[in-house]
Amino acid sequence: MTIREADIPPGSLIAQFAQAEGHYADCFATDGAAGLPEYIEAFYTQPLFQAERVVLRLAARAPSTDAEAAALARGAADRFAVWTVAGRTETELLMADASGRTMSWLSVAEGLAFGSVVVPVRDRRGRLTLGPVFHSLLGAHKVYSRALLAGAASRLRRRGSLRRSP
Repeated sequence: MTIREADIPPGSLIAQFAQAEGHYADCFATDGAAGLPEYIEAFYTQPLFQAERVVLRLAARAPSTDAEAAALARGAADRFAVWTVAGRTETELLMADASGRTMSWLSVAEGLAFGSVVVPVRDRRGRLTLGPVFHSLLGAHKVYSRALLAGAASRLRRRGSLRRSP
């Protein structure tokens, strides 16, 4: 399975952020087709993301369960751990964290895709900035994003829910 960095799809839920001044947005994609609910559940219940959930439970006091991930996947919940649904279509889910500074995006519109958005803040001089922490962690973020997408795709494949892209 190949995970590639891809262009932000025009008209997607994160396209507006990719074009906004000072914002960071990325997109990672792989081949394969699945329903959005299956992808959401596979993404948030995979082992790598379960490790992130432990960190969020301890550091942010934001526990989450596989049952809550399944409810989010079905559209029966609009919150999960530190995130709230910021947008949802038949093929996309956009989640914003409690601060509103970061967002996660899942899409099944053209293969499987995962992306992130980081919203800038103004520094003391009034300039938009993402901050030094963001810049120092960008390389690790890209590796982690690829691993999350690969993990979700593998989970879908093991469950028999990943089909060949049309």
